[in-house]
Amino acid sequence: MQLALSKRTLYGIVGALLLMAAWQMGEQFGRSQGAAAANPAVTQKTLMHVFAYTPVVGATPADFDAFRKATADMVGKIPGLKKAWVGKLRRPLDQEGSKREYGVAMEFDNEAALDVYATHPAHTEWVKVYDRVRVQGTTTIDILGE
Repeated sequence: MQLALSKRTLYGIVGALLLMAAWQMGEQFGRSQGAAAANPAVTQKTLMHVFAYTPVVGATPADFDAFRKATADMVGKIPGLKKAWVGKLRRPLDQEGSKREYGVAMEFDNEAALDVYATHPAHTEWVKVYDRVRVQGTTTIDILGE
């Protein structure tokens, strides 16, 4: 009987130690993840390539679906392209006599990755799909993270 009690006590102690270790690891992880969330002034050291465009009047929903897919497909094909967003602008931009109604944002590791993107074969193929949904000319900004 005494031996069984000792095993239970031992298992209880080991279980408590494992629980405390897991709790401590969770606390450390939470602190490391929460630092950026707690400080909204923290910025990314990446480059954001953002552009707005005027849609082609005759572009179909299938054309826009193909464009969204082609944009998403570049991530993973072009080195340094981390993320891409495609969407309608909250408010159209009046630019050069036309309205820019849609936009794209792409996050790159750095300026060198943006340069690779500009000449990459996947980008060349993407432009063919992009040209089906946009009027020539865009409003583009590149934001360098600090």
